[in-house]
Amino acid sequence: MQTDSNHRRFNKESNSRIPDLSKFLIPRSQQRKFLIKFTIMTILGWAVGGIASLTLEKTLLHGFSPTVGQQLTWYKTERYLSNGLFAVIFAADQAFVMHRYISGWLWALATSIGWLIANGISAAWISHISSMVSTLNKNLSPHEIFFFGILSTCAYIISGIWLGFFQWLILRRYTVGSWWWNFLPSFSFSLISISIGFLSLIQQFIPLVYRDQILYFFGQGLTAVILGVIPGIGLCTLKKNSSNQKN
Repeated sequence: MQTDSNHRRFNKESNSRIPDLSKFLIPRSQQRKFLIKFTIMTILGWAVGGIASLTLEKTLLHGFSPTVGQQLTWYKTERYLSNGLFAVIFAADQAFVMHRYISGWLWALATSIGWLIANGISAAWISHISSMVSTLNKNLSPHEIFFFGILSTCAYIISGIWLGFFQWLILRRYTVGSWWWNFLPSFSFSLISISIGFLSLIQQFIPLVYRDQILYFFGQGLTAVILGVIPGIGLCTLKKNSSNQKN
């Protein structure tokens, strides 16, 4: 009897140390509403952040007149400020939904930093690839254009790992088995690249008068939707670490 009692007590204590994998970070009853809210707020953050960053760029452009020697430095500073503003707004909109499940300010901080680093690395690699092309001093063949286009796209996709990594640093405090989140933004970037590529294939069917506007808004819209839906679905599949609660 004593042995059975000790055995049951040991099993109970052991089970209490094991995270309950049946509990999701986003409870099943809330997942549909969460996915809709997260997607809407991501789209809103993308739109508002984009408008705010463009407005800041125009304000800085018309408000200051740097000398010729300062133009390059001023241009870089302007880009950093506008990108930073966009990242903060984009991340804050997502954090507005996320704060019920994890630390909202930590998510906003991680997303802002991850986005800026990913964007900076992607831009640097694409600029480097463009410089390589310009040094060739010749008209590129269709195969060469395709090759360098794929190379730039790969640089853009791979840079998403930085965004995933910084977000994972936060998610790992609240979830178990979330290592794959490091690669989720890259998957989203891949879908965005495929979508933009598809739009370029069908552009000849769009009236020339409205082509640029339609392609731009459709491209921006698809990008925002993908950046909301894919991470939203990913968050709904994460299992909560019961040993850690939201701060």
